[in-house]
Amino acid sequence: MDVDQVKKYCSSFPGAREELQGHPANILSYKVGDRKFAYFKTSDPEKWRFSIRVEPDLYIGLTDQAGIKPARYVHRFHWVTIVRVDTLPEDHLKELIRWSYHKAASALSRKVREALGA
Repeated sequence: MDVDQVKKYCSSFPGAREELQGHPANILSYKVGDRKFAYFKTSDPEKWRFSIRVEPDLYIGLTDQAGIKPARYVHRFHWVTIVRVDTLPEDHLKELIRWSYHKAASALSRKVREALGA
């Protein structure tokens, strides 16, 4: 998957929305309700690096792979940064994004989840 395909996939989830934070953060976030489930860095030198939350059991194994590292500031919550999204198999990347979305959606109240269709 390339960057545009990942953006489209992140936007396809029920209740998902895109939010661009300008300078100084320069982050393109994907949220469900008020919970972030994925984001891209939009400025150099880290342009289009992609971060998502992953299952705690997968965290160590993923960060041992080349091109995947702990996400800055949020690594303690099991977020990883994928340097180039096109290096991961599409099925695996989609599974990771889907899990991150469901984790974020599960933190919302039942009423909000039902309203969003999540």
